[in-house]
Amino acid sequence: MPMLRAMQLIQQNPDVRAYLASDEAVDHWHRLVRERADALWSTTGDAYSYAEAAFVFVRDTIPHSADSGDERVAWRASDVLGTRNGICHAKSHALVALLRARGIPAGLCYQSLADDDGSNPLVHGLTALRLPGRDRWSRLDPRGNKPGVDARFDLAEERLAFPVRPELGEADHPEVYASPHPAVLTALRESADRQDLWRKLPTAL
Repeated sequence: MPMLRAMQLIQQNPDVRAYLASDEAVDHWHRLVRERADALWSTTGDAYSYAEAAFVFVRDTIPHSADSGDERVAWRASDVLGTRNGICHAKSHALVALLRARGIPAGLCYQSLADDDGSNPLVHGLTALRLPGRDRWSRLDPRGNKPGVDARFDLAEERLAFPVRPELGEADHPEVYASPHPAVLTALRESADRQDLWRKLPTAL
């Protein structure tokens, strides 16, 4: 997997406090989120190590439902942690909640991706965080690794699951959202199962 130089990200909301807030999807006040955050913090003790541990936890212990075959649709961070299930967007909600639970500003980013022939466009969910002492946002992809996918915690060189291919119409969206994009959240909330979700997820932002 090639390493990518970190792109310049745009903070959609100028108030950084928005990236510490709780909402219906990023419910970091929830007991399951707080308990997991406390457990991870107890093994780390500083913001950088905690952020990496939270990333690895979401990436490696919560299977992406397309890989596992789980038909349930989780979208709240607490549900993702409770069911150990979710697609990329849901897993991103969980990681953002864990980061915010420890006072680390975090938000949501998106990519436009497609199949190898450019067909079947889809919107892929990522996270971004801003650690103390750093003057910029960094993107992370907690989707979950598999053969051909090797996303890692790296704040110097991006190690995302899917580097974009502009020749196929793929693109990185530089905005860092404080809350899930409305089109993504609506699809997650209104889908009966994962197959229904694939039909409802936006193909573009």
